[in-house]
Amino acid sequence: MIQQNSLTYLSILSADSLPFSLEWLPPAACLVGGAVRDALLNCSRNYLDLDFVVPDLAVETAKIIANHYNAGFVILNKERKIARVVFKEGTVDFAQQEGNNLETDLKRRDFTINAIAYNFHEQQLIDPLNGLQDLRQGILRMISPKNLKDDPLRLLRAYRQSTQLNFTIDDETIKTIRQLAPLIKQVAVERINNELSYLLSNMQGNDNLIRVIKDGLFNTWFKQLSKKQIEQLIRIDQVFILLKKKLTKNNFCRFFNCNFDNFKYYPLAIQQAKLAILVSSIPSKAERELVSLKYPRIDISTITKVLTYFPLLHKNQGNMNVRELYFFFLNIRDVFPVLAIFSLARQVDFQSVLSLINRYLDPKDKIVYPYPLVNGHDLIKQLNLKPSPKIGKLLTEIQLAHIEGKISTAEEAFEFVKKSQEK
Repeated sequence: MIQQNSLTYLSILSADSLPFSLEWLPPAACLVGGAVRDALLNCSRNYLDLDFVVPDLAVETAKIIANHYNAGFVILNKERKIARVVFKEGTVDFAQQEGNNLETDLKRRDFTINAIAYNFHEQQLIDPLNGLQDLRQGILRMISPKNLKDDPLRLLRAYRQSTQLNFTIDDETIKTIRQLAPLIKQVAVERINNELSYLLSNMQGNDNLIRVIKDGLFNTWFKQLSKKQIEQLIRIDQVFILLKKKLTKNNFCRFFNCNFDNFKYYPLAIQQAKLAILVSSIPSKAERELVSLKYPRIDISTITKVLTYFPLLHKNQGNMNVRELYFFFLNIRDVFPVLAIFSLARQVDFQSVLSLINRYLDPKDKIVYPYPLVNGHDLIKQLNLKPSPKIGKLLTEIQLAHIEGKISTAEEAFEFVKKSQEK
């Protein structure tokens, strides 16, 4: 939220904040979009990302500034006359004004809070759509249904910006988003992926993720979403908080590979567990869904493995004998945190899963982190065996005997194999 005297916050957008001298900026050029919005909200950025609208000669202006400062220069859109200057402090985009005046240009944008302009020369805000008032009230309001229809990604972006800013989307905008939801399938999947990934990762994003699902924006990619899955998404947040209480600080950090304090984004394991809930519970179908959204192979592999081994954990409720545990961790250890979170969200017994977590966090646990007494070459040499698939089976039996405490040295391992061969 912002105070009544908004201009006090524009100090972070003083001429001194620009990576170039104000004298190079045309008098009618105006800063627009997120940089103005964030300045009014007193949100500073470490890396500049500025967008200027220029009545004419936008590309030429960018080129002149880039040449003078020996900065990078690239034309982003030749037809629309948009160019970028790349400074070490950040990027500055110059776009040709669309329409006869600045107000026309601002009216083609997505939401009122992003349609506020600032003129550095005159130190003046231009706010034809009352975006300042919506900023004060914490409201995300569309400019028009047509603008959302022109770029359907804006339907999803509403939820992301609501999450980023902790703003409420106004009722008329929500109604329009629901009506236009089928248009989202026109958007390139890479752009959908970016918005979904943000909602999965942000600590404040779960409520809006659920609203996106209920409002039908993911129907094209996740056709089977149910009320039960929504409940599981909510439960993941609860699991995260519960594990933070149950695990020691060091173990929590090791399990999630993250810092204990000051979370803004969820650890990767939480994000992947949420994604595993969104997709089909059948691994092959889940893989197709993730491929269609162009997720990285590492995410696809992780999630399909979680879905493959979840039934085993669910069936046993975490209660497995030594042999079962050995093969379980042998296959799942690299993605176990994701499986554990996913299983708890699916209501596998908490204490049973916590017991597995404690095993996973114990580097001395022989079941989870077995170390070989001998290798295949040792068996072949010492016992005069021929190379064959049988060697691998013998090594597995040696490992299990070691875990069960039946043997503890290489010599005992060789003797164990000799006796097994005699039977």
